[in-house]
Amino acid sequence: MTARSFLIQNVSIPEKQRWTLILSFVLYGFALILSGCVFNRDVKTDDAQVVGAIQAVLNAQQAAWNRGDIDGFMDGYERAETTTFVSGDELTRGWQTVLDRYKQRYKSREDMGTLIFSDLAIKPVASGFALADGRWRLARANDAPHGRFTLLFRQVNNDWRIVHDTTTSAMP
Repeated sequence: MTARSFLIQNVSIPEKQRWTLILSFVLYGFALILSGCVFNRDVKTDDAQVVGAIQAVLNAQQAAWNRGDIDGFMDGYERAETTTFVSGDELTRGWQTVLDRYKQRYKSREDMGTLIFSDLAIKPVASGFALADGRWRLARANDAPHGRFTLLFRQVNNDWRIVHDTTTSAMP
């Protein structure tokens, strides 16, 4: 005797209850399928909104940099002691410390050059978090430093801010 035939023989469910149970399972399954379709549509819409919001932050940063406004550029970062910036073998912690680092390295408009972001890929990774990968380039009079970056964004209130920035420089 198989397990299935044992269960069928030893469980007595009246015919009406059996059909009610079967119909309940079918309707429950159908409801799950429909809710899954609705949920997936919302996720795609939410993803597009996240990507658009983060793209806007990066556009604002690029515009601020290109007008020589390091303070405006730093508005893209979360103003917190936990904000981190990694470049080469250097780790900088804290929003103010990152701001001071930028101001130390870029003392003039000529040092700043013109910033260009390209090859952006923005991907929500969890509720309230997203990654942005891309390339950066500075067009300056005598050189054109460039490299890649990976940014971790966190939603703070209704705004998206960088909480971790790893930026690399390519060899000239």
